[in-house]
Amino acid sequence: MVHNVKENRLLNFSSKLSLSLLASVAISFSGSASYAQTQLPGEGRTVRISQPTGEDTGWILSNIYAQLLEELGYTPLDTLTIDLPVAYAAMATGDVDIYPYGWFPLHNTYLESSYGDAQIVGHVVEQGALQGYLVDRASAEKFGITSLEDFKRDEVKQAFDRDGDGKADLVACPAGWGCELTITYQLDAFDLRDHVNEIRAGYSASMADAIAAYQSGEPIFFYTWTPNWTVNELVPGEDVVWIETPSIELPAEQQELADSAIVSGVEGCVSNPCQLGWPVNDISVVASRAFLEENPAARTLLELAFVDINFIYAQNAAMRAGENSQEDLRRQAAEYIEANREAVDSWIEQAIASAQ
Repeated sequence: MVHNVKENRLLNFSSKLSLSLLASVAISFSGSASYAQTQLPGEGRTVRISQPTGEDTGWILSNIYAQLLEELGYTPLDTLTIDLPVAYAAMATGDVDIYPYGWFPLHNTYLESSYGDAQIVGHVVEQGALQGYLVDRASAEKFGITSLEDFKRDEVKQAFDRDGDGKADLVACPAGWGCELTITYQLDAFDLRDHVNEIRAGYSASMADAIAAYQSGEPIFFYTWTPNWTVNELVPGEDVVWIETPSIELPAEQQELADSAIVSGVEGCVSNPCQLGWPVNDISVVASRAFLEENPAARTLLELAFVDINFIYAQNAAMRAGENSQEDLRRQAAEYIEANREAVDSWIEQAIASAQ
């Protein structure tokens, strides 16, 4: 599996996220940080962060980056939870400053539609985002499923047809998501429109329904990505397997990345290397050009900061287990920052220096 190339520089978190902050290490600027007495460049300034509607796996990033910016003196306004296309448009209008959950190249279209007012400014997880199609392992073995092409077979379509329309049901992505556009493109490219039915309802609810079906012994077929809570609930290689695409077929804006759609060492794939059919993505911070120009310290911080992918896996699992309130998210973000205080202090110090 592809991993974040920077992840070994940060502490790994256990899946239980059992860390508790003591009052003595609360983020208060009164601790050991050498910049505690410095005039902070964000003092008197606000910052507006957005996060995606309907997909809470990236909400922990909004909390982490809000708290990092607080350490620079900024006052984060209430986070806006809005649809993906709106988040990019809002950066162009100045209503949003930062969106820390950009997927590239998947979001290239949205970036282009912002007329240059939304810009990539730093990697959250570099080359750590896999995407593709999975089926339950039992069905893959029973029907010999290794590729999307197998869903043209009548016995496979019948096994995965949950609504009786004669097509296999695929848990896809809600309308307007970048992955929805690519899935639609691929179903057309592989002549699967008459064989596969896309479920475009809310992703978390649709996947919860698929997991319940799996637990009842029914076949399931779905798209997912990493990091995501789904790979904790349905473990590739144990519960489910990644299947391949018949060939590499991508929208025009992703064609130059076709080579990265074949990945070696993907755990739980039916083949190695695995022809996932989707480019490996970077998860990146996107910010308003105007905000970056007016806030050089914030720009430096966003360029330097990143998040350990193992922490995101663990946090997403904890969130699914019930640690999903706003208080939980703030606590988890604070724990991550404090556990990586040495790295964070270095980012903050460099950010302050860049504003002087």
